[in-house]
Amino acid sequence: MDRAMNTGLERDGVLQGFVQRYHNYEVERNNTHSFIQDILLYTEKIESQYRGENARLRQQLADARIDLECSTKSRKDLQLKLMDMEVQLGYVPDRNPYVVVLIDGDGLLFIESLIKGGVQGGRKAAEILRKSVIDKFSYSRETATEVVVKVAANVSGLAKALQRHGCIGNGETLHEFISGFNQSKAGFSFVDMGHGKEHVEAKVLGSAKYHLRNFNCKHVLLGISHESEYAPFLDEIVNNEETKERITILEGVPTVREIVATGIGTTRFDGIFCREKLNTKSPSPLGRTPQLTPAPTPTPTPSNLASGISYAAVTQAAASPPPKITLPIPLKKPAPVRPTKPAPAPEWNPGPRGLDIPITINPVVYDRLKRRKETEKLCNNHFLRGPCTKGKECTFVHDYKPNKEEKNVIAFFARLNPCAKGQDCEAENCIYGHHCPTIANGVCTHAHCKFRVDEHPPGTKFKHPRHPDWA
Repeated sequence: MDRAMNTGLERDGVLQGFVQRYHNYEVERNNTHSFIQDILLYTEKIESQYRGENARLRQQLADARIDLECSTKSRKDLQLKLMDMEVQLGYVPDRNPYVVVLIDGDGLLFIESLIKGGVQGGRKAAEILRKSVIDKFSYSRETATEVVVKVAANVSGLAKALQRHGCIGNGETLHEFISGFNQSKAGFSFVDMGHGKEHVEAKVLGSAKYHLRNFNCKHVLLGISHESEYAPFLDEIVNNEETKERITILEGVPTVREIVATGIGTTRFDGIFCREKLNTKSPSPLGRTPQLTPAPTPTPTPSNLASGISYAAVTQAAASPPPKITLPIPLKKPAPVRPTKPAPAPEWNPGPRGLDIPITINPVVYDRLKRRKETEKLCNNHFLRGPCTKGKECTFVHDYKPNKEEKNVIAFFARLNPCAKGQDCEAENCIYGHHCPTIANGVCTHAHCKFRVDEHPPGTKFKHPRHPDWA
């Protein structure tokens, strides 16, 4: 019986073990089920997220493809339009290329033989000029380059100058020459600007600015080599390299140094323009007041105070003469000084304009203005000819009110600068010098005289070495 009980107990223990093991299995199964369930839920969540992201990306891709197609089509359309515009823009300048020649006719003169030829001479001048321009400045071999020429001048003044120098017998010859020149080509014109060189300059500069803005204009020839007043305009052009390459100075007489300094290229045509200024064939008699001469002594007298005081006299005088002192005891009377006979004025006529009218100046005022700093120098043009045309670009003083004596000194300073037209100048109010004003006893006393040797009386000696540009 004990044996049977033991056997029963053993069986119960085995069953309990199975039960326990079953419970353990259930726990593990539940854990596994929960684990698998968590995995499935997480997977479903991730899959749902990725499914939405994938749908969004697919939509973006579809939109991008549509945009790409539209952009590609638009780009092709724009490329085609651009090609058309490039063809048009490349064709328009080539359709009517031209070279313009702008001439200041008061200084760049046609040769005498052409002017004397009248109508035929004008036509011949136009043909020679056109051929010379084409040979040197033809734009393209495939497309014909037109030549446009505009000459601006004071025709009446030019006719008088040519008559005075014996180039023509009467003014009608010049008018016939101009008619022939204008009739020769549609683009050739000789324009009468009337009196006043500022009108000629305005016409030339205005035309130059207009043509430089036109892309059909391939080159601009400026016949202004004789006139320094054009230098400021050229200085502006130098800053634009592209525009600078489209401009050339057409020479007649040698180019003035102010224009040479701009660095713009020059050219010259043979057989059409005068290379020298007009030579006087029948000089007019000496009819103007002689130029300023220095006082013989530093002591002022009524005679030399009334006359003009020269630059030489002013610079040579170290100081004002001392005042006379009356002593109570008479001094020994000095020996009388034999008066010296003044040297006769040289019979010299610088040219058709003659000698400039002398200017009376006060040595004290002269010295005061001369000593002004460079930044305080007065503007000659502003105070002698009206408002300065350079405006704010001018480096000289404008806001000053000079008195009469100061204006005389300013005028004398201006007279020290040679007029670009020299003896050919017809402007009655010209402020520049037409011959050297600093001659004293046959000697040029200016340290930096800008006048040529032939603008001094024959035999003049020079106190200071001359600059090679002013020989």
